[in-house]
Amino acid sequence: MKELEKESFAIIAHTGEARSAYQEAVRAAKSGDFEAAEKLLKEGEEALLAGHIVHGKILAREGTPERAVVDLLLVHAEDQLMNAETFRFMAREMVEIHQKLAGEGKL
Repeated sequence: MKELEKESFAIIAHTGEARSAYQEAVRAAKSGDFEAAEKLLKEGEEALLAGHIVHGKILAREGTPERAVVDLLLVHAEDQLMNAETFRFMAREMVEIHQKLAGEGKL
């Protein structure tokens, strides 16, 4: 397996882990377990950061002879990275909304 393929799969794996953690964080907040929600958000951040680190290595090779040839797998990995970013934003917002509603006694 080529290095770029390994890196692409690593990004996909890390971002999948991040998205799952964000989804679980929203579920935890919905059930009122805000401590678990915050822990899951942090886990998601760590997984997303790991994906960004791998992506950064690919980007660092731009302008060098080892420059990445863009293929469908890399495009998919970058798409998953951006989707995880969106999940992060939405999960954080949803957790905050649930916290606010719980504090107001509306949940």
